[in-house]
Amino acid sequence: MLRGDVLTTATADPTTTTVARDFTDFRTVVSQSFVPLHVTSEHRDHFRGRIRSCGADEVQLTEVTASAHVVERTPELIARADRHYYKLSLILSGTGLLVQDNREAMLRPGDVALYDTNRPYTLAFEEDFRTLVVMFPQRLIDLPRDLVGQLTAVPMSGKHGMGNVVVPFLAQLGSNLDQLGGPAGVRLAHTAVDLLATLFASELDLARATAGPHHELMRRVLAYIDANLSSTDLGPAQIAAEHYISTRHLHGLFHEQGTTVSSWIRTRRLEHCRRELLDPVHASRPVAAIAAKWGFVDAPHFSRVFKTEFGRSPSELRRGLTVSERLLPPSA
Repeated sequence: MLRGDVLTTATADPTTTTVARDFTDFRTVVSQSFVPLHVTSEHRDHFRGRIRSCGADEVQLTEVTASAHVVERTPELIARADRHYYKLSLILSGTGLLVQDNREAMLRPGDVALYDTNRPYTLAFEEDFRTLVVMFPQRLIDLPRDLVGQLTAVPMSGKHGMGNVVVPFLAQLGSNLDQLGGPAGVRLAHTAVDLLATLFASELDLARATAGPHHELMRRVLAYIDANLSSTDLGPAQIAAEHYISTRHLHGLFHEQGTTVSSWIRTRRLEHCRRELLDPVHASRPVAAIAAKWGFVDAPHFSRVFKTEFGRSPSELRRGLTVSERLLPPSA
């Protein structure tokens, strides 16, 4: 399909490939593929760009190959958004400079870096490059936002430590984007996000000496909650007692994160239910059984809070997932 100077390929392959031979069209496609961005280039006359993308559930992987340019996420563009995402870039060739939160990360092939679409950032490429971008809702990461915020614009190498495990997986997934549109697509997407969460946790552990005591306590509390989500007794009193703190102190920790203990538990339970409802492995399992597994003993209550959180009831989500819905909406 040819529109202006943009060639978009849509075949049985679940991936979408857009080839731009004009900078103006490339700028438009970039904002449609991710979140609205301000894109500039000093090489407009000879600009070339290609964007290849596929997604599953709410996770999108996009390979960008292009000439030198700069993208900016400005306060004005952020003000129009109502959904919060993290993006992670894996540089495959060339270099990129990421600036966010008063930090700069010079990225070379094999490096990854995280950035938050809800805060201003700049990503500059001074030469031809190729990068893989993973974009996903912030709620999919089970770490406090203030801790994850310590990692924005921090280069993480794919050549050692946990990066040597996670980066090759992402690179392989990027080379096989069509797999995200297949039966195992949702599982692959969630695996990618879980691996990223593990990478972030590893990076934060390495920096634990500089973190405050509240951060360490909060990490242990969240790990305990995730390990006990299926327990109907899970609540502030049990969590506080397990960590030898008062319930007031516990509530204070969550208040610092802009949430509450009960909201965090409910969100984590709902996310686990959502994953299982989308997983073909659990297709024959009743909705009520999945809800009960994750601590929701009242089925009507579960359906109500699920629809409030995700916009669709559990049964609607199960029936309505299509290939097109696996991609993030362009207006996100």
